[in-house]
Amino acid sequence: MSKYNFPQDLRAAQLALLETRAAYKQYATTLPWSAEPMPGWEGDKQLHSSYQSRKEDSPGYTPQQAAEVVRFQAELLRLSIEVATHEYWQSLSGPELVDARMALQHAHEPTKDEAA
Repeated sequence: MSKYNFPQDLRAAQLALLETRAAYKQYATTLPWSAEPMPGWEGDKQLHSSYQSRKEDSPGYTPQQAAEVVRFQAELLRLSIEVATHEYWQSLSGPELVDARMALQHAHEPTKDEAA
């Protein structure tokens, strides 16, 4: 149990922020490497290494992909503002405020007692 009694709406907003960030990160792995169409490239082989960098041509994002990226970014911004400006933070100050903000990031994780 956390030593902070976070309000349920703040906990819910933080969890939604973490879930949205994870979903965006997962979605980003499906996107082309460039938002705009760009030619690929191939780098020179590095001395004492078999590694050779290269990128295929990027077709750029489709309008649907670009819209989805904008939607994710807007939702992440909205949730970040909701968490950062929540009225709960007004009740804390100094190092306690920093500690509480860090604790909120892990408030959704089960405690050792709950995991057993």
